Amino acid sequence: MGLASAAAIGLGISRFAYALILPAMQADLGWSFSTAGWLNTTNALGYLAGALLAGRANRSFGPFDAMRIGVWACIASLGLCILLRDPLLLNLARILAGIGAGLAFVAGGVLAARIAARDEANAILLGLFYAGPGFGIAVSGLTVPMALAAGGNDAWPIAWGVLALAAILLAFTLRLGRPDEDEQGSAVPRPRPRLGVMATMLFAYALYGAGYIGYMTFVIAWVREGGAGIALQSATWVLIGIGAMTSPWIWGRAMQKTRNGTAFSMATLVLAFASSLVALSQTSIVLLVSAALFGATFLAVVTSTTAFVRRNLPIEHWTAGIGAMTVAFGIGQILGPVGVGVLTDLTGGVSAGQWSSTLLLCLASLIGFMQRDFARQG
Repeated sequence: MGLASAAAIGLGISRFAYALILPAMQADLGWSFSTAGWLNTTNALGYLAGALLAGRANRSFGPFDAMRIGVWACIASLGLCILLRDPLLLNLARILAGIGAGLAFVAGGVLAARIAARDEANAILLGLFYAGPGFGIAVSGLTVPMALAAGGNDAWPIAWGVLALAAILLAFTLRLGRPDEDEQGSAVPRPRPRLGVMATMLFAYALYGAGYIGYMTFVIAWVREGGAGIALQSATWVLIGIGAMTSPWIWGRAMQKTRNGTAFSMATLVLAFASSLVALSQTSIVLLVSAALFGATFLAVVTSTTAFVRRNLPIEHWTAGIGAMTVAFGIGQILGPVGVGVLTDLTGGVSAGQWSSTLLLCLASLIGFMQRDFARQG
């Protein structure tokens, strides 16, 4: 439960739930799509920094304490977002959230992978960890729209407060997931692995980061621009969260049976289809189908990269491998939100932004399919 809570706070609440609050902040503060996109771009910059720091933090404090530091950094950022209105200061707060999320997710992923490696019967823990963000998404989807419906657009600080409270409550479960010392691994520095052999996957993962984050940042704004009310906005986000929670069971067999970049390629292709649905139609049923498909798949892509690292690198190099994947992911996320926001502003409509996400996901699928497994390095 503890590891899943870290993922729920780091990604589901502190990163993704911004999409729910974004339309209200735009309306109340007079922001363009570009300005709104910057808050997720700077958040991604922080996420990249957190991923780069994760290896050092794991060695200095141990993965569990590194994960806990990341979680409380996320909570501090949520608290700051309640108080701030200046875009520059809000961007700084979102950088802090990104750093915390990067630390929490990389360290938590390493812990979950190590525990799963000790006993294949524990492999379900890896899936539960990656289902954690879905729980955070579902919680935010059930609470934030109600807060905004009660208070209107100028109630967005209350929405951040609701998220902060939910994160604090979840943080108290972290100790339930504290592993034994032998599962935390040694703090002795390990030789650096040669990661160039997975350059194709790293490039594909960066494209995925840019494509998926465009959808996750602006989907509620797109839905709202189409005239959807609070109920449909909430249902869309909750479906994404529920789908993410079921993702390990839907995609688990594919992760176990496929090799090379096949699972990654299949999942990103499904995401491209889900993204295209929003661009093709704004009817309620199509939006909900898109949300369900996207939710059930986007974390499977992340799981597939962790499975790829576990399959191809020895355990002492997992932190470096997962960290490299997260860095590539973070680079894509830096470019995605502001790029989609600029396209939306320039074209005066949401269609160009929607289709850009779809195209990036298609390219990620094609390139990821080219990645091959390689011999384990010593």
